[in-house]
Amino acid sequence: RKTMVISTEGLSVNFGNQQVVKSLSLQVPEGSIYGFLGPNGAGKTTTIKLLLNLLKTDLGSIRIFDKDLQSNRIDILSQIGALIEQPAIYGHLTGKENLMNRALLLQVPEGRVDEMLALVHLKDAANKKAGKYSLGMKQRLGIALALLSDPKLLILDEPTNGLDPNGIIEVRELLIRLVTQYKKTVFVSSHLLAEVERMATHVGIIDRGELLFQGSIKDLEAISQPQIQ
Repeated sequence: RKTMVISTEGLSVNFGNQQVVKSLSLQVPEGSIYGFLGPNGAGKTTTIKLLLNLLKTDLGSIRIFDKDLQSNRIDILSQIGALIEQPAIYGHLTGKENLMNRALLLQVPEGRVDEMLALVHLKDAANKKAGKYSLGMKQRLGIALALLSDPKLLILDEPTNGLDPNGIIEVRELLIRLVTQYKKTVFVSSHLLAEVERMATHVGIIDRGELLFQGSIKDLEAISQPQIQ
């Protein structure tokens, strides 16, 4: 049986009297790229905030690395790299300086910075001001920042949002490389089915806070394509 890196049971959250996440049971296998798919407003970002302990659950449980998130918060979160909304990048600093700052904060050896720049293919732009980066480069720098502490799990909210086709390919190839070569597990949300199909090994489809489908990409292809606009 595959080890589950993320496992939630009956996860529910209400904002006022509106149920935003309804009894969600996610199963994210180790070494997968799990595409968390659904239209905007389906509850994807809320779920991600629950997984990162930025929001409290009303009901249900979250296990990450087979430990309860509530009682092992610090230990678990230290092994997760995340990118939600816009990466926290300082435009007046170079790409390398952005990473050096974070490395100091995380007490990570300086050598990791060059490794990360190489990994996300930003070596040539290391000394260019991050404010001058293309959106795709900014996303890759954001992912490099999330990877500095060498997390086992990467949680990315819509990392290809607003990118041109080239930027989308760059991010996709990076995520595939992280899983195949670096043995990470990647949980990535998107509202684009075609995008998820090109990189995910596993998929969870959410709509109005409910999980409509969960399984391997092969299982998804076996059933008739769900209509996700």
